Amino acid sequence: MRTVTRRVTLRRADLEGSVCVVPEEIAEVLGGQGPVMVVLEHRVKGVTPIREVFEAGLEQDIEWRLTGIAWPTGMQSGMFVTISWQQGRDAVVMRTKVLDDPLRIDGVNYYHEYDPKVVTRDFDPRPSNRGQVLKAIRKLGRVFDDGSAVFPEENLAKQAGLGRGQKGAFLLKNAVDQLIREGYITRVAGSIDASGHPSYPLVEEDEPVDLLFYAPLVDPAPHPSEPDDEDGEHADRREHWVKGFIRKLPPGAQPSEKQMAAYLRAVENEQIDEDALAPGYTFVKKHHRHG
Repeated sequence: MRTVTRRVTLRRADLEGSVCVVPEEIAEVLGGQGPVMVVLEHRVKGVTPIREVFEAGLEQDIEWRLTGIAWPTGMQSGMFVTISWQQGRDAVVMRTKVLDDPLRIDGVNYYHEYDPKVVTRDFDPRPSNRGQVLKAIRKLGRVFDDGSAVFPEENLAKQAGLGRGQKGAFLLKNAVDQLIREGYITRVAGSIDASGHPSYPLVEEDEPVDLLFYAPLVDPAPHPSEPDDEDGEHADRREHWVKGFIRKLPPGAQPSEKQMAAYLRAVENEQIDEDALAPGYTFVKKHHRHG
């Protein structure tokens, strides 16, 4: 008996539009037969199992997709969904897969398997100067498999949307400086190839250029039974103090002496639990973050 199984990645537009891409092999069989029965199996926050059955539409835009999907609360952009259909059965089954250990990515909790590249690309910040800069780097830069990204700093003036002239340059500089101070991005030396794509580390035969490197801050997420002050992607909307934390560096980079000294002080004062800074990571000291 024929069975079709495919894994798709949810994007923000899918969640907001209550839709889901469906494999062409399934669409060819079920298309034109009216509503499609969908069975959604999911664990809320990776713990509480739910099984929802509902009717969905089937339409073709650029690709085939199911419409009218009742996505449960807490589904995040970038999550994987496995879609399966068995010959002789009308229902399409959709399943998410729980992570062994839940993760928090830049303040957003993920309890299910996800695609780091889509999480980076689908970033939609609350309007602010620093948010516009970070959005340009994550959406328009070159994104690597682990979700990190690089973007030519010289192109930010055109893409960040902070205006032109001296005022625009001033706002851009402040936003970049703030993101560096908060540990979101780092300046690195990279290159641009003949087609205009940025590379890091630098490729000697290509044109050298200053890049801004973004790496997602990935920490263990609190267990669902524990109190959590997470507020999704906009958790930093209010002005607040951020305690010191460990953050990934670009490949080959090392923390500065100043950062190492700040890290050792934080350990000495019991402000951070780690007793050794792993290679390839740095310490971002306590700082005030603007909403």
